[in-house]
Amino acid sequence: MNSQTKYLVVIAGPTAVGKTKLGIELAKHYNSVILSADSRQFYKELTIGTAKPSESELQEVKHYFINNKNITELFGAGHFEKEAIPLLDQLFKEHQLVFVVGGSGLYIDALLYGVDEFEDVPIEVREKLNAEFEEKGIEPLQNELKEKDPVYAAKVDLSNSQRVIRALEVCRHSKKPYSSFLKKNTTERNFTPLKIFINTDREKLYERINLRVDEMMKQGLLNEVKSLTEYKNVNALKTVGYKELFDHLEGLFTLEEATTKIKQHTRNYAKRQITWFKNQDEWESFEPNDLEKIKAYLDIIISI
Repeated sequence: MNSQTKYLVVIAGPTAVGKTKLGIELAKHYNSVILSADSRQFYKELTIGTAKPSESELQEVKHYFINNKNITELFGAGHFEKEAIPLLDQLFKEHQLVFVVGGSGLYIDALLYGVDEFEDVPIEVREKLNAEFEEKGIEPLQNELKEKDPVYAAKVDLSNSQRVIRALEVCRHSKKPYSSFLKKNTTERNFTPLKIFINTDREKLYERINLRVDEMMKQGLLNEVKSLTEYKNVNALKTVGYKELFDHLEGLFTLEEATTKIKQHTRNYAKRQITWFKNQDEWESFEPNDLEKIKAYLDIIISI
């Protein structure tokens, strides 16, 4: 075994495909640890709706970046990179392989390659944009982005309000197109990434998503959302599973309608995740039950 090379094994894929279970089995086999790259599992207050590993699963393998932030804290991909890289330097003193498990492509990208450098934008700029979005909807913001940054507007998902608002806050504050900052400040890494993409056929994945949502509702997701009502405008809660139930609590949908929307929006999110990772290179694809195949793949690489 080549003891000099350190490997960061990334287990990525769409929501509900089975990454958590697979990651734990692999980390146990290699006597290693896991960093979560799920942009909502960082938050202590979000449990059921983020499908965090259970308490017993967390005891099986040491996890990092789960329950380590408060819901009011902004913790973007750049923050994740700044905290994760020094941690990895320490972990690689004890482990040849360290595992990263998650489906948040921007966070995984930041960890592997670094993030783009932006000017700090005053919070008031974002608050004003959020207020405009609440009052007038997404269309005026979409039109403004098309005018101020047609390059980015042509490639971003314009239905994703968070991405549109993020781009516009940079445009408004800097007086420059958001895309002009997208030059990727690549930072040298002291590890070799091994990128594993977990997926299965769409029908099976959608069935898993529907079953997971039903299980979340049985576990008390509605009560979790009720307990977070005072924070409903916090960025971390503008996410699938929470925003639909807030709408239900405001009388916009019945509980059954909200549950149906959660399933639909989760399926849409999974589709976007698959597109994201398929547009990246150097991913080895496996089914979620391919544990032995993945171990064989890793064994071959680390023995070279």
